[in-house]
Amino acid sequence: MKEWGVPMQVNTSRFGTVEVDDNRVITFEKGLLGFSKYSQFVLIQPADDSYFYWLQSTETPELAFVVTDPALFVPDYRVAIKNEQMDELGLESIEDAQVLVIVNKRGQSLTGNLQGPLVVNINGCRGQQLVLADRRYNTRTPLMELNNANAATA
Repeated sequence: MKEWGVPMQVNTSRFGTVEVDDNRVITFEKGLLGFSKYSQFVLIQPADDSYFYWLQSTETPELAFVVTDPALFVPDYRVAIKNEQMDELGLESIEDAQVLVIVNKRGQSLTGNLQGPLVVNINGCRGQQLVLADRRYNTRTPLMELNNANAATA
């Protein structure tokens, strides 16, 4: 079990300043696609029962992405992780990997980038964005339709 870290303040444009343990910082050594100069992020869960999280940069308050576990919406979604990627992430076992996808709102739909999943070593707090060659998946896979009641909270 992971020990508690040192509290740190993270400035966000959506939630103000939030306090997180420094051992919850996820390092994406290569950054994310289009944002390679930012490598330090934390996951912020807006509500205990939320399926969605904010992947918030610790380096700039304006940079944050909504992410989710794609298996909640696409049960047969699988990400093949190569041995060299496992080494880069410090993964000893595939069970130590958490897969997340970036979510976007398009009209009244939420879509997920299943072609560019984020793989995080839940023990080592290292992450990497992969680009899948599998053409079954794309960058705008429908996850769910919004109705007026939950459109404002998405």
